[in-house]
Amino acid sequence: MPAQERLDVVHAQLVVVDIQEALIPHVRGHADLIDRTLRMLRAARVVDIPITITEQYRKGLGPTTPAILQAADGIEPMHKMTFSVCGDPSAREHLIGNMRPAVLLAGIETHVCVQQTALDLLSLQMRPFILADAVGSRRRPDHEIALQRMQAAGAIVTTVESAILHLAGKAGTDLFRRVLPLVR
Repeated sequence: MPAQERLDVVHAQLVVVDIQEALIPHVRGHADLIDRTLRMLRAARVVDIPITITEQYRKGLGPTTPAILQAADGIEPMHKMTFSVCGDPSAREHLIGNMRPAVLLAGIETHVCVQQTALDLLSLQMRPFILADAVGSRRRPDHEIALQRMQAAGAIVTTVESAILHLAGKAGTDLFRRVLPLVR
């Protein structure tokens, strides 16, 4: 699969990484992070791209935050013990099996699970699109350095609004009208 430079509905998928009850309250700006992730989840539903939700060590970190599960509308989280989503063989095969090389990443923590997933996606010839306003860490330097490292490695750092509008493609269409409320 070729690496995607640009987002489109044919090649994109969304992965929400480990937004779980025990850790999310400790993440800087967690309310905004959840809001942006919810917008992206809703947009993914509108544009009909695959959605994957993961949970890291559920026994210790608890389940996915209820608002995320509600917006995911019946998608069951994939459980993993590895930091990288791709480190779990079934999760890695699931992402590859979607045949969507452009992988939008939201979740926590930027410098651990999100970063390791992004680097592994690159090694699989997939292109991570890091939603900078929908990823977070407990400490600002960890978040900022991780974004820089991922971008330097070849990931594309963007925002939820930018991603949604790239997926819409152009104004004046039915699809654009359906995603517009999500960016307003």
